[in-house]
Amino acid sequence: MSPTQELRVGRRTVEMKRADKELFPGDGITKAALAEYYRRVAPRMLPELRGRPLMLERMPDGIDGSRFYQKEVSDYFPDWIHRASVAKEDGEVTHVLCDDTATLVYLASQACITPHRWLSRADRPRRPDRLVFDLDPSGDDFEGVRSAAHRLRTLLDELELASGLMTTGSRGLHVVVPLNRRDDVDDVLAFARAAADVLAARYPKELTTEPRKDARKGRLYLDVARNGYAQTAVAPFAVRTKPGAPVAVPLAWDELDAPELTARRWTVTDLGDRLDTDPWSGLARRARGVGPASRRLERLAA
Repeated sequence: MSPTQELRVGRRTVEMKRADKELFPGDGITKAALAEYYRRVAPRMLPELRGRPLMLERMPDGIDGSRFYQKEVSDYFPDWIHRASVAKEDGEVTHVLCDDTATLVYLASQACITPHRWLSRADRPRRPDRLVFDLDPSGDDFEGVRSAAHRLRTLLDELELASGLMTTGSRGLHVVVPLNRRDDVDDVLAFARAAADVLAARYPKELTTEPRKDARKGRLYLDVARNGYAQTAVAPFAVRTKPGAPVAVPLAWDELDAPELTARRWTVTDLGDRLDTDPWSGLARRARGVGPASRRLERLAA
């Protein structure tokens, strides 16, 4: 019989069944180890989660088993976990809000390996405060990802928009733009598409906005679909459901050309000093709207 552990997290007690279940069998990482990881990174992760509806990527039998993506909060989740109901096409859905460490640990106890967050907060779900460009390579060529990130940053600088950088723990990088919550999500998505189109037109042999894989012809895909209503993006410091338990980690722009950098550079068991400093410090204070940037973009595209 697998053990049940009771974890004291602040004022809460989290009961974890099958605590010794190996979620990453090839790496010996158990459910208990995952929960401890999330407890450790909570001070850095929670500011990027609080108030945001979550989609939970759960794998109860580990990464070699089946997975499911959960939006609606389960009836059995504790009452102390915060919730928020947001509109969907045919009604509404009630999501988990991860506002404290106990909730983050509880989600790990439910084999939620990866929390995916909305780019807006539940109080104003149609007014995002983040915009994300997902730099998705067609293969494993990370040099192309570096080049695309540099070129995207140059464009964002021209548009007078601040940006942050993050490994995804998967294949590419995310470039994150802070927004001031004044623009509707449809306008933000339209701007993101237009910016991606301009960048792809500048470098047509290297970049594409073509969603069909068979049409990309080896070019890196500038994916902006995550900016649509109710779409999600992987949260900083979230663990990915891949061998080695890689982690999404915020970066400073001057780290982009580090020879050892890859999308999976850091893992649950090898975070190094990534919790010691915050490369996104002050980024939110530089938030802008997309209106002025859209007008600048139109002039660039003319």
